[in-house]
Amino acid sequence: MELTELRYDVTDRIATIRLHRPERLNAFTPTMADELVRVAAAADADDEVRVVVVTGSGRGFCAGADLGGGADTFADRLTRHRPPELREDIAGYPRDAGGVVSLAFAALRKPVIAAVNGPAVGVGATMTLPMDVRIAAESARFGFVFGRVGIVPEAASSWFLPRVVGISQAMEWVATGRVFDAAEALRGGLVSRVVPDDQLLPTAHALAREIVANTSGIAVGAARQLLWSMLGAPSPWDAHRAESRAVVELGAGPDSAEGVAAFLEKRPPRFTTGLGDGAIAGVPRWPAPPPDVESRD
Repeated sequence: MELTELRYDVTDRIATIRLHRPERLNAFTPTMADELVRVAAAADADDEVRVVVVTGSGRGFCAGADLGGGADTFADRLTRHRPPELREDIAGYPRDAGGVVSLAFAALRKPVIAAVNGPAVGVGATMTLPMDVRIAAESARFGFVFGRVGIVPEAASSWFLPRVVGISQAMEWVATGRVFDAAEALRGGLVSRVVPDDQLLPTAHALAREIVANTSGIAVGAARQLLWSMLGAPSPWDAHRAESRAVVELGAGPDSAEGVAAFLEKRPPRFTTGLGDGAIAGVPRWPAPPPDVESRD
């Protein structure tokens, strides 16, 4: 892939995505959105990738939308040029670029770790919400600042944020629009841990290596989709139904046999089963696009 605002590398089955506009604190643009969607799809399709780590180049993770357009930054959504991956409407309106990115990461069937290395404001904060683990450097700052620029939270964050941190904490951060530090993010449940700046990527990559070394990709892929999709299920019976089928189908597969043999033989497992393109053990791809999403040239 030719990338201009990202860097993408795969090493030891870990894909590292770096937002790469360091001179602008990695401010978000339509080009960056387009490239994020493409690399998320590439990581999902690549059987050599087991875990994805997302971070920023330079001093920041992502300072939010690039406000270079001045007062009209958010005013021309109906007419502005859109890169190829963003040329869709939903309910007759252009899809929010942050939401396109957020839902692309939600659809990944591999664990995603956000390594937040500095300011993560606006879409810089909301794009991390569908990622499975958020680790913050001590210098990280977060802000759901949308009310301060007269718009609503985007990137499907009105669905994700209350599920990640609870409705009361979500509303406090959204209603005030304040920027807060890593310690408050940890207390509020937005991040799982805070580490010294120089330990951020080593910590994220150590967690990724633990996943790679010890777990089956197909099992983790099914589990990721089950856990996220069941956040909206009306009953635990929905989970029981899906899990019962998945246990039967995965239990009859080669990764289950290998995992049990490795345990009994006291050796590391050697899992080999790829994810394929469709449902895993009956667990459908999630989230499924709704019928009111339409392509627009």
